[in-house]
Amino acid sequence: MEKLKVGDKAPDFKGKNENGEIISLSDYKGKKLVLYFYPKDMTPGCTNQACNLRDEYSELKEAGYEILGVSPDPEARHQKFIEKYSLPFHLIADTDKEIANAYGVWGLKKFMGREYMGIKRTTFVIENGKITKIIDKVKTKDHAAQILEQ
Repeated sequence: MEKLKVGDKAPDFKGKNENGEIISLSDYKGKKLVLYFYPKDMTPGCTNQACNLRDEYSELKEAGYEILGVSPDPEARHQKFIEKYSLPFHLIADTDKEIANAYGVWGLKKFMGREYMGIKRTTFVIENGKITKIIDKVKTKDHAAQILEQ
């Protein structure tokens, strides 16, 4: 699959959130959606990123953004993550990696000399079905500022 670029049509998706409700890209029609992919709930980097988005949530909402996180974790784990850190946004359980593959963020990773398949932490800003921004060098402790940067 070709790598997605700014200006591309965002791949449509459907997935279950932490409550088992189906969420799709069309639910965000006419809104600015921050679709962020992260490897795993409850890990240090992912927790920093989610908490930064939580802490800056009112500023992001004021700027017109909706936030939606995606990881391969199951719904129950997302529910615990949201409850533990009081996250004000939904998380999609992409257990089959269908959404991650559509966005090109599932792939080979390297850590401490070991290779494995996983989510490449990436954020897409989508407006009117088009990708307007891609952040692939995510600063987990300052992610909201990266989103709000023009």
